[in-house]
Amino acid sequence: MGKFNRILQPGLAVLLPFLDRIAYVKSLKEAAIEIPSQSAITADNVTLELDGVLYTRVFDAYKASYGVEDAEYAISQLAQTTMRSEIGQLSLDHVLKERAALNINITQAINEAAQVWGVVCLRYEIRDIHAPKDVVAAMHRQVTAERTKRAEILDSEGQRQSAINIAEGRKQSVILASEALKWEQINMATGEAEAIILKADATSKGIDAVAGSIREGRESAQGAVSLSVAEKYVEAFGRLAKEGTAVVVPGNMGDMGGMIASAMAVYGKVSEGQRKMLEGRSVSEASEAGSETPSYAQDDTSGKSDEVARSVLQGFEETRQKR
Repeated sequence: MGKFNRILQPGLAVLLPFLDRIAYVKSLKEAAIEIPSQSAITADNVTLELDGVLYTRVFDAYKASYGVEDAEYAISQLAQTTMRSEIGQLSLDHVLKERAALNINITQAINEAAQVWGVVCLRYEIRDIHAPKDVVAAMHRQVTAERTKRAEILDSEGQRQSAINIAEGRKQSVILASEALKWEQINMATGEAEAIILKADATSKGIDAVAGSIREGRESAQGAVSLSVAEKYVEAFGRLAKEGTAVVVPGNMGDMGGMIASAMAVYGKVSEGQRKMLEGRSVSEASEAGSETPSYAQDDTSGKSDEVARSVLQGFEETRQKR
């Protein structure tokens, strides 16, 4: 009779004719409500055209029937106003990037208001977002500029890295070359030092051998040395004209005997120094033995040296006369 009596449960139900009447029939299954396209202005004053789909389900048939006149229409209008409110808080870039967060926020706002209607909003999905043509063109230019900037940055980074690699390579090359030069110089210096040492050792051994021969040969060795000195002296003068255009010769060049005598005088001075050294050694040895032999040996050696010099001069003189 116009008053709510009960809610019929699924199954067989008995109604009294003329007294009982079914006023509302509600489906408890999930339903999809299409939200028509609408305009919304973003926080940066860009007008967008949006539409979506709302998924709802009735959980209380009594509230859905008597709590609101048309639950589906009320939910649809609430979804549109809530979407405008959420869009107005975001800029265009955030609307495009935070689409999932926007759907969640709209769903929560609808559920807070639709609890008294016996309807629950399961989810809300924005289907299409349409921006003005000039905005879309500006976005395309922005994307193109951004990609061009990234390409130029990558290109410059590549060139910089290439220059760094080339510089590093040149630096390593210079370092290796300097290291090689250093070791080459070290090896050459080591070789030269070893060669000098070997030459010095050989010269020392040669001098020791000559000194030993002279010491053992006495008069004959002195004569041989004198003859060798005279020959080298004459040979040196023979090479002067071959090695240069200007030649400085002694004034007595024609007197070969005098030249040889000069050479022998030089050798005699050297021999005299050696004799004095040997005499000092002999004196020390004789002082221990108690004899006067060194003085006799000096006189005898001096006489033999003069005889050798005279014999050498005579030999050269005879050779010169024969030529």
